[in-house]
Amino acid sequence: MLEDQKAEAQKVLDQLWNERLIPFTLTVGRMTKDLDGYTIYFHDSRIRTAEISLSEGQPFTDGLRAAVLDLVAKMSGRLKNWHPEKATAKISS
Repeated sequence: MLEDQKAEAQKVLDQLWNERLIPFTLTVGRMTKDLDGYTIYFHDSRIRTAEISLSEGQPFTDGLRAAVLDLVAKMSGRLKNWHPEKATAKISS
């Protein structure tokens, strides 16, 4: 079950990168589930974890998108003023 969620989480992260909504790629390291939702641990030093609390009937993917976008918005340093319209990410197939 968690392996399916982990694969789904990686797809969401890849979509955020491809849509230029996040300034760097994120890779799911591991994932845990508790009564309140999920914790995703990333292979990244800029964002280490994301806590996904799900409301009744809320899709996992929506909760993950919101959590990651919120974390990116709160970043400091050089990435604080990152804007998707200025991104020049090259996506290879």
